[in-house]
Amino acid sequence: MAPKTALVLLAEGAEEMEAVIAIDVLRRGGVKVTVGGVGGAGSVLCSRDVVLLPDMSLEEAVAKGPYDAVVLPGGLKGAENIGKSATAKALLTEQEKAGRVIGAICAAPAVSLTSVGVGEGKKMTCYPALKDKLTGSGKYTFVDEKVVIDGQFVTSQGPGTAFDFALALVEQLVSSEKRAATAKPMLL
Repeated sequence: MAPKTALVLLAEGAEEMEAVIAIDVLRRGGVKVTVGGVGGAGSVLCSRDVVLLPDMSLEEAVAKGPYDAVVLPGGLKGAENIGKSATAKALLTEQEKAGRVIGAICAAPAVSLTSVGVGEGKKMTCYPALKDKLTGSGKYTFVDEKVVIDGQFVTSQGPGTAFDFALALVEQLVSSEKRAATAKPMLL
């Protein structure tokens, strides 16, 4: 059986811990991960001045899809940049219609998902200070938990919950056994 696939969107201002932990843990969990640069294939300056290099531009990555999961790191500026991307909007809309997994952490549920308009009617979490951005439209329900799974949507709160988030994605994509096998050698 072919491995599950995930596309992680990397935009300027992304929270680097959330991006790298998601990429790393998914790969440890046997998921084939592609990192798509929202602003192109060049280096990306993240929220804490760490520079990351995507595998390719988001447009190139989308052309190689579809993916079993699309993952959005937070970081307010990064989440805003994802929300402004026409390519990201089309990708997320198609991902939702197809019933495939969408993962979003920190600012991404409250900023990226709401601006695109996916996941309406779902229970989600986000960075707690952004709760009102998530619930303001009345189309989303905020749940104050580290990770919230509602159907195909997996959401989480921030850098400190990034391992829980990534492991939940491994479980959604592969299995609970693979989640446990991935967490154990990382001492989680």
